This record gives sequence, structure tokens and C-alpha cells, in this order.
Amino acid sequence: MERRGFIKNVAVGGAAGFLLPTLAANAQPATGGSNGRRRFVLTQVHNLIAPEGSAGTANLWVPLPGDAGFQQVRKLSFEGNYKDAYVTSGNAYGARTLFATWPDAKNQPKLTLTLEVETLDWEPERNGLLKDYRVPSAIRYPKEVEPFLGATAHIRVDGIVRQTADKIVGGEKNPLAKARLVYEWVSANMTRDNSVVGCGTGDVKAILESGKLTGKCTDINSVFVALARAAGIPARELFGIRLGRSVKLGRYTKTALGSADEKGSANESGGQHCRAMFYLAGFGWVPCDPADVTKMRLTEKKEHGDPDVQAVNDYLFGNWEMNWVGFNCGRDFDLYPAPEQTPINNFGYPYAEVDGDPLNFYDPKVFSYDYTSQET
Repeated sequence: MERRGFIKNVAVGGAAGFLLPTLAANAQPATGGSNGRRRFVLTQVHNLIAPEGSAGTANLWVPLPGDAGFQQVRKLSFEGNYKDAYVTSGNAYGARTLFATWPDAKNQPKLTLTLEVETLDWEPERNGLLKDYRVPSAIRYPKEVEPFLGATAHIRVDGIVRQTADKIVGGEKNPLAKARLVYEWVSANMTRDNSVVGCGTGDVKAILESGKLTGKCTDINSVFVALARAAGIPARELFGIRLGRSVKLGRYTKTALGSADEKGSANESGGQHCRAMFYLAGFGWVPCDPADVTKMRLTEKKEHGDPDVQAVNDYLFGNWEMNWVGFNCGRDFDLYPAPEQTPINNFGYPYAEVDGDPLNFYDPKVFSYDYTSQET
């Protein structure tokens, strides 16, 4: 794949043009006490391999988690042979980023990042917080939530997206009921395709127009987000990475929703995963993940109506099991400091440029990284 051609597949559209302060300011706190609280050490080793004939500067952007009710970063440290490295959030989405630069890409740039993260299962539905939800007489959204009703290059809310959303929700007026209708449509009608590279591009208009309702987690959860927005419900993805085994859903599938060895150690180099959430006026953000329903169904070779699939489907509307950590909700935006190739589709994977050309972060021959997680 040509280096400049690669960027066309990962970075399309304009920046969002607004600031998202922090995850903590925009997330419904988790509840449930010590049950569901876990701690992980995530170690990320990055090695940049300069393409043949390249000389000059190498730059690396690594997504970092932010603090929220469902996750807290307890420790963060990094080391390497870089000239400079620092943490920043100076982009339109406030996406926390570790930026590192090397003046000579031929000198085997390397960076090791260590994160100690504490998580708490986010379960507003399981804890009965949604049961008594009542629609406010006047629906108003906080200023920081309003942008998640709008469109980006990959998340369209007009045309076929609006038409599909209208068919799904019909005359329903209750936002929670509308979100459930969209969720059920996505989890039942979309299928996971393991041949898709990475997590998919999440180009919702293209997916719906193709008639092939398939893809990976970004594709599937982006369809939920776009349809929810088209139905008048603020929604967004949260890009992150799995950390270890599933406890609450592990009885239904051993590996699809997170795994680790008997000592709690896991190789997460391919563990990137995108989740979704929607916003209820008078309540706050609500978690969901229809993409993991399709992954469990494919892994276990079960039909959607199977009782085990339905158990997972029910849990993942209104709940997240936090054997996973979220980075940011950025779509179609510019990183900071600005790369030469902009904007980027999403920021769930590390991103690097050598001489201004992006390295293919799906190809370990040109962009080597190794992620391991240890539950403590």
C-alpha cells in the first residue's frame, strides 16, 4: 500500500470545531460499589520503522485514556530515545494524546508507555437508574452535548441515514424507547465481518447504501450513533482498548468480549475496540455496545434469537463491563500538534508520520507496537 494512499482510508472530512472538556464532565458516574472495580497495568511498546529511503523527522501520536466515573488513570509514565515527548489535549475533541518526536527516523525510534488504570463497571440500566426515566416536558441539551447531534464526514445524519432512522423509530417519542429501537435494529440486522481491516472506517452512509450491513466495531457502532443522531438523540463512539477477561459475560463467550491467561495477563496488540453511548435529557449519558453483540454471535456461531445472545444483547443496552478502557470520542478531526496529513477519521490506534507520510498502523512491518495488559 502506498504511504500517501493509506491516509485516504483513515482520514477524511473536517474537524469537529468544538471542545470536549473531559470525559469526566460528560459521563454518567458508574455505580455498584467495589463489585465491578478492577485495576490493570497496560504497557505499550512502540517501534517506528522508517521506510526505505526515508530520512528526517518521525512523529508519533498515542491516544491516552481520560478520567471518568467508569475509569481513573492512577499512573502514567513513558520513556524512549525521543528528542521530546509530552501529554497534550489541544485538539477539537480534547482527546488526550502522548506526542513524541525524533529528528532522525533512521535511528530506530522507540517509546514505551505504562498506564495503571482502575475501572468500575458502568451499569445504569442494571442498577435500575433507567427504570424510572421520565421525559422532561422540554428537552434541552447542555452546550457540550449539542455537537453530538450533528454530522461529520463519516457520521452523516441526512439522506439514507435519516430515512432509515425514521423507519426504525416510527412514531415513537420517548428518547429512551427510540434509542432502544435503534439499538435492537443494529444488533439484529448488522453482522461482524472479521475480514475488515482494523476496526473498520465507520462510513455510515456507504454502509447503508451498499445494502451490506457488515463490518467491525467502528462500522457497527457508528451506524448506531448516526441513526440515533438522525432520530434526534445525541450519541457518540468512545474509542479504546480491551484490558482483560470478561467476568460478567464470560459465561456466554470465553474470548469474544475479552480474555486473559490464568495470571490475568493479556496480549492486547489487536485489542482496540470502539463502544457507543447516547444522551438522555434529564439523565445523562447511557452506555451501549451493539457491536459486541454481533462479535459474540459470530464467535459462538449462534443465531440472534439464541438465549445466550439475547442475554448479552440485553446487558449491553445500558451497561458496560469495564474490562476495557476508553480513550476519546474524536471523529474526523485534527490531532495536535497537527500532522502533515489531516484530518484523521478516528483516534483509537496510535498514529505516526515519517517525513510527513503516515505509517500504516495496521502493518507491523512498518509500524511495530506491542501492547500487554496485566490485571493486578
